[in-house]
Amino acid sequence: METIVLFGLTFAETGIGLLVFVLIAVWLTIYLKRRKPADDQNAGQLTALIESLTGMKEDQTKLRGQIEHMSKGQETARLHLSQQFQAQEREIKASLEKRLAEVTQKVGENLQKTTEKTSKSLTDLQKRLAVIDAAQKNITDLSTDIIGLQDILSNKQARGAFGQIQMEDIVRDMLPADYFAFESTLSNGKRVDCLITLPGSHGAIGVDSKYPHEAYVRLMEATNDEDRKSAGKEFTRDVIKHVQDIADKYIIAGETSEWALMFVPAESIYMELHTNFLNVIQEGQRRKIVVASPSSLWAILHAVRALIRDSKMREQAGLIQKEVDILMKDVTRLDKRVGNLSQHFKLANKDIEEIQTSAHKIVSHGNKIKQVELQEDEAPSIADTGEEENAGGIVTALNDSRSGT
Repeated sequence: METIVLFGLTFAETGIGLLVFVLIAVWLTIYLKRRKPADDQNAGQLTALIESLTGMKEDQTKLRGQIEHMSKGQETARLHLSQQFQAQEREIKASLEKRLAEVTQKVGENLQKTTEKTSKSLTDLQKRLAVIDAAQKNITDLSTDIIGLQDILSNKQARGAFGQIQMEDIVRDMLPADYFAFESTLSNGKRVDCLITLPGSHGAIGVDSKYPHEAYVRLMEATNDEDRKSAGKEFTRDVIKHVQDIADKYIIAGETSEWALMFVPAESIYMELHTNFLNVIQEGQRRKIVVASPSSLWAILHAVRALIRDSKMREQAGLIQKEVDILMKDVTRLDKRVGNLSQHFKLANKDIEEIQTSAHKIVSHGNKIKQVELQEDEAPSIADTGEEENAGGIVTALNDSRSGT
């Protein structure tokens, strides 16, 4: 057990000294009681000594109480410090655990993100490899298609079907279904590959999907100027003849448009005509035949679609204008009825004001009658009070209340 040091003495030593003082005081008391009265002087000194010892005893007792109090305070302080230390230790431990958990979670999240990014990168890489494989396959298929296209173009019948299919696909993609017809028969008995119906009174545009391909092949295969010149003349003659046939078959006054289209399924043929055979293009314009490649046919059909959309918008605008006229008539009728209703409200408000005026008058007359009754209770007669003027006023009020004014 810990001991408390006070003024150089431990708590145990202080207790022993206090016991010695008590024993001395008890011995002196017994000794004084046994001495004779002759020794009164010495007895007085001993008494004083005893009192001094007694005071010292009391001081020692107080000192002992203070020492015990201080001991208890130190013990309480030690426990408080121990509790504070334990609390701080718990807080530090909890903080460290929380920080460690946060670091662990952050490391886990970073690892997860890294894993996801790696997985995504591998997935993207697989997709790119798949795209590359598909592109290689498309190149192989395209090579096969080119060979097949050459076979198709070498066959006149297959070439016509190929051009017609390509033309039909473009028309289907660009126009509504009710504005075109394939293999349509005209009034002259001729069957056109495609007949495009224009809105309004513009008529219909005939489209021919065939062209003289053999002459173009000979032109492209020519190895010298003489062969090229000969093939060019043949190509010019065949194309002009085809343009004349289109004009004669597919342009009918009052039935079709004054223009017709000659579709060529390759941009190279279209460029060759516009570059080296302007006389063929001019002849087509003179006969109102327009040569169209896939891209130029798309542009023409785009303009036709805009014309169709404009026509439909005008039709819808007419319907909207008609509905607006009907709506304005309904609004005018509603405004008139609102005016009549407002007039009724005004008349009703006027009647209510007149009723309120009559009610105020009735209330006023009632108050006057009440005042008359009070005056009659307070005064036995008019003559006794001598207020003749008040009596006249009361009579007037009663007459007013009866008349309802």
